[in-house]
Amino acid sequence: MTKLIFMGTPQFSVPILEALVAQAYDVVAVVTQPDRPVGRKRVITPTPVKEAAIRLGLPVFQPEKISGSPEMAEIMALEADIIVTAAFGQFLPEALLKAPKKGAINVHASLLPKYRGGAPVHFAIMAGEKETGVTIMEMIKKMDAGGIYAQKSLPITKKDDVGIMFDKLSLLGRDLLLETLPKILSGELQPVPQEEQLATFSPNITREQEVIDWQQTAEMIDCQVRGMRPWPIAYTTYQGDRWKILAVTPLEETTTHAPGTIIERDKKTLKIACGDGTVLSIETLQPAGKGLLGIAEFLNGSGQKVAVMQKVGQDDEYTNQKNGPLCRFRSLR
Repeated sequence: MTKLIFMGTPQFSVPILEALVAQAYDVVAVVTQPDRPVGRKRVITPTPVKEAAIRLGLPVFQPEKISGSPEMAEIMALEADIIVTAAFGQFLPEALLKAPKKGAINVHASLLPKYRGGAPVHFAIMAGEKETGVTIMEMIKKMDAGGIYAQKSLPITKKDDVGIMFDKLSLLGRDLLLETLPKILSGELQPVPQEEQLATFSPNITREQEVIDWQQTAEMIDCQVRGMRPWPIAYTTYQGDRWKILAVTPLEETTTHAPGTIIERDKKTLKIACGDGTVLSIETLQPAGKGLLGIAEFLNGSGQKVAVMQKVGQDDEYTNQKNGPLCRFRSLR
């Protein structure tokens, strides 16, 4: 029986671990990130992979940093045949990569060499890509640069966000790994080098990237909103407060108003001017200090700051009765 070490952290990794156990691979250890504080109350919470491993009766290692740790020595002493990783979240030192007889492979959520790095799903959606997928690749010292064993693609629809795509790609990666792993172990399948000149990168999302730039077109803002949902959530600012934007709809109409201007508001609609004369409608948002609101609920009394806006003149812009100046979502870029 193949002795296997599994490394993963988020929910994306769980179906892959469960499938390996169900297929009777001898998972001799599960390595995941340490328990972390979660939520406003900062409750110390185990990772989804740890919870799954405990449920499956598997030994768990949680090194803060695996390189040079006591856990690394214990893991290497297990003399596994192969390491399988899926969204583990740490670099593996070269000594650990070379320790198993068959090396180490990774289930990566992109069509490599595009979107190497820690946020491939976010970047693919934000870039407006029409498809993404999973890659089974050999692990080498350079990040996500190893040879490719297999790939499978999946379309990105206008309804997809990061959460939805993670669920889809997790199952796609699970199935592709189960199909590929026996061929890797037997030597029937050999890795094909990546085309280095085609590589693009998707580092972890920064706070600056969460800010909506109203100079972008409505379509690209929609891609950004979906590419940040359900985490970390795109936002804009209004009168110094941060407003999270969770769903928008690009409209076919056009405008001559400056990007970021509220150009129409009634009981069910809030339209914002975007770049290149495009317009989008905000569908779901979370004002500062409030819960998640559908736009109709927000406009009919739940959002006090916009509720005091009234139409002025014939220019279809709005002014705030309390503060005077044009009411405009401010782009921070």
